[in-house]
Amino acid sequence: MKKNSYPGKFIVFEGLDGSGKSTQVDLLLKFLRENKKKIHCTAEPTQYLIGGLIKSWLANDWKSSSACLQLLFAADRAHHLEKEILPLLKRGVFVICDRYLFSTLAYGGLDLDADWLYCINKEFILPDITFFLDVSPKICIQRMQKERFSAELFEKEEKLKKVRANFKKIAKKFSNFYIINGEKPAVDVFSQIKNIVLKWRKF
Repeated sequence: MKKNSYPGKFIVFEGLDGSGKSTQVDLLLKFLRENKKKIHCTAEPTQYLIGGLIKSWLANDWKSSSACLQLLFAADRAHHLEKEILPLLKRGVFVICDRYLFSTLAYGGLDLDADWLYCINKEFILPDITFFLDVSPKICIQRMQKERFSAELFEKEEKLKKVRANFKKIAKKFSNFYIINGEKPAVDVFSQIKNIVLKWRKF
């Protein structure tokens, strides 16, 4: 995996579904705009063709092997970087992404070889900062049940416990990967994020 060598900065939010990523992305977007930064928000899986196939898979509309799914994620990510993220970073734009390759490592690691997952993602750039919103699976599921009529794949508590543990292992392997207590009120969670952003010298 490669460091970002472009003038724009790449910020990623990771976490279980229901951890509050969307809220924190919106708060950081507002904060950066107030500080006169050129900023763009995006997410994975994307809104492009391959991203649509992935979302359909996750919604149980069709099935294949886990390996097939992760290869689709990698293809979607390659297209995402080429078409959207890298051109913006080259122009000096700050890019915030809701999920990135760490989700592949954490979720895919449930039943696939970690070395293989790293291998299919090795050519992609690393974020400048990654925030993992740490929320217990029980709380995440409770939040999702209030908002959704049906549960998608990976939303069962035992699986989510393993995914959470995988994220914490990943955090130890990468620099600028911050574990944030996401169970506090949203304003307090963002206070933690903002303090890290302000201390980061490149901002």
